[in-house]
Amino acid sequence: MITKPLSMSEPTARLGRIGILWRGDEAARRSATLDTSRFKAVFAALADVGVDAEPVVYEDDVLDAVRAQLATLDGVLVWVNPIHDGRNRANLDELLREVAARGVWVSAHPDVILKMGTKEVLHRTRTMSWGCDTALYRTVEAMRVELPARLAAGPRVIKRNRGNGGQGVWKVETLASPRKRPMVRVLDATKDASEELALDEFLERCVEYFEDDCVIDQPFQARLSEGVVRCYMTGDRCAGFGHQKVKALVDAPAARDEAGRRLYTFNADPRFQRLRRLMEDEWTPQLTSLLDITPSELPMIWDADFMLGPPGADGTDSYVLGEINVSSVFPIPDEASAEIARRVADRLRSKP
Repeated sequence: MITKPLSMSEPTARLGRIGILWRGDEAARRSATLDTSRFKAVFAALADVGVDAEPVVYEDDVLDAVRAQLATLDGVLVWVNPIHDGRNRANLDELLREVAARGVWVSAHPDVILKMGTKEVLHRTRTMSWGCDTALYRTVEAMRVELPARLAAGPRVIKRNRGNGGQGVWKVETLASPRKRPMVRVLDATKDASEELALDEFLERCVEYFEDDCVIDQPFQARLSEGVVRCYMTGDRCAGFGHQKVKALVDAPAARDEAGRRLYTFNADPRFQRLRRLMEDEWTPQLTSLLDITPSELPMIWDADFMLGPPGADGTDSYVLGEINVSSVFPIPDEASAEIARRVADRLRSKP
């Protein structure tokens, strides 16, 4: 009898059952399959290491059905943005905390997202070498008092605490005005053109941002037009990079014309090995220590966006952290799916 050899796609033992959760309507729930989902590479990689995975398509109106499905699983990987079409994650996060308390492993856990996946992390880690002169405002009154002095030193970038896709991110700079009323030029990260208005009017726009607890204020990085490097992490290891020339907050027409899609590359790309060493050996250990996160709590996939800062005395580029993304990191480099799968398999093997 001829025996078919085992392959990586035919492991001898299954390690457990994992859900991959994303937001979708009734039509998306009916049509969700492993082969047609945008996460099909992750599903395939999990199968290769002996993990059974299934789609979990979430919306607030099917919360009870999702709760019942999650209760049958060993864990769930979650891809849901903080804000989407006016909806937030409040109900989902409550559900995830509930199922996690009952023993289902959740990545990323909502409490971990609150520690490292909001803009407040920029203030909490400002003393690290990726940090800069970052301010935090808890009230609009504090912002009204403190922002003018910071603007006098140069343009600032204002960021709401929770958001995605550039929502609630502004470049702000003062304008010379003969009037007593201070004027500013503001550029919304989701728009192509700036506008001029009174500082008080801009502050009124920011009032709703304080529903997310705080507003973050950083100096504008002059080298933003050279691009943003995104470092993808699986737990505490680098899984790849993405480099992109961006339009967001860039004024110069020539630089905006160069903007394009993010270009993905593998974790051993020679261009980014210094950044990789910093992330793996220095910054991630410092981050977990500052935020009181254990290495095992780090998300299966997260990323950090870096702008180029001033070169050092030896000409070496410095990096300035712009944000950390945890809630819904996708697309990802091709190699990242296998790294996620290996991490998930290790987690299931170590589960009591």
